[in-house]
Amino acid sequence: MDEQQPRPERGGGVFTPIEIGPLKLRNRVIKAATFEGMTPGGLPSDDLVEHHRRVAAGGAGMTTVAYCSVSPEGLTFPDQMHMRPEIVPGLSKLTAAVHHEGATAALQLGHAGYFASRKASGCRPVGASRVFNLYTLTRPRVMNPADMERICDDFAKATLLTAEAGFDAVEVHFGHGYLLSQFLSPYTNRRQDLFGGSIEARLRFPLEVIKAVRGAAGSKMAVLVKANLEDGFTGGLGIEEAIEVARALEANAVDAIVLSGGFVSRTPFYMLRGDLPVAEMVRNEKKRLRRIGLRFFGRIFVKAYPFEEMFFFEQAQKVRRAVKLPLCLLGGIRSLANIERAMSAGFDLISMGRPLILDPDLVLHMKAGKCDASACEPCNLCVARMEAGGIVCAHPRLGAS
Repeated sequence: MDEQQPRPERGGGVFTPIEIGPLKLRNRVIKAATFEGMTPGGLPSDDLVEHHRRVAAGGAGMTTVAYCSVSPEGLTFPDQMHMRPEIVPGLSKLTAAVHHEGATAALQLGHAGYFASRKASGCRPVGASRVFNLYTLTRPRVMNPADMERICDDFAKATLLTAEAGFDAVEVHFGHGYLLSQFLSPYTNRRQDLFGGSIEARLRFPLEVIKAVRGAAGSKMAVLVKANLEDGFTGGLGIEEAIEVARALEANAVDAIVLSGGFVSRTPFYMLRGDLPVAEMVRNEKKRLRRIGLRFFGRIFVKAYPFEEMFFFEQAQKVRRAVKLPLCLLGGIRSLANIERAMSAGFDLISMGRPLILDPDLVLHMKAGKCDASACEPCNLCVARMEAGGIVCAHPRLGAS
């Protein structure tokens, strides 16, 4: 009688440990940095701690705390976190809770650049070039070398405080139209100096930031980068230049890249494909002018993108073939079949957002064979109400109404 062949592991290896630089994850699932809306007064709340503890208890290998500005200058609204000593105790409570559940924690650091809020920051927004921003209806002040040196220093100081708060990794925001993305994108970078023109020149300042972060992180904290595959519109960053960005990050000792896409001020739902709940967005928008604009022009200016599973897979494969460092695939990953496809294509990690908002225990449920796919429907109601007391699933049948 032939010996029984071992059964292939569910998920194609996603439930196996992995080392990413100095970081050890118990499995390959990362909770994506999705805006939580749980930092009143710019301080981490108990709700924020519990939100990430639940994800950790539910089996994810790592959970990512969403956007924390490296300085007040990079804030997009008054209740957003910016890194400073005063928030370290609250963040330490969060990392301790995540570690207690056996997971690791990352903090996403960034600077909003030209779509920072003047009301929140107290100063005029800065940017790579003087390009009008439809999101905030402002033109930024063009950054000079002194600004770049100051912001590099802000990233380094923020990284040191991130380590002090007990985080295992920092995720530097290179995507979605934030400041470093504004330097990379030809749409927002029209400079004629050393920091504009070719992709090599547009990379110069973002890579200085990476060097500052890498130096501050040292050998004990992993450095991840969230980078765009495409901005999602003509004249923005495209896949061929995104490959050059990935190669440059690999050459500068980044531990992993989280592959994403979209541009907040132009294609905000490029990375949130599915329904466009304009009525709910209007109801929850706090700013009067933006609320009026959404009500009358939301479906004209905010483009919807039909949902499909693994919607970044084809572009991400091109990056996978170009670099050897660990890559994390996100975008419409909903099932074990999706995960197995990603793993077989050579992706080291996968990232989920909306499915883990609906069910923080999804990873454990999949591993135990209780389900093969998320029940999440891409209605985006969680996005529409994310500023109304914190992000939760708001689907009338699946989540909290």
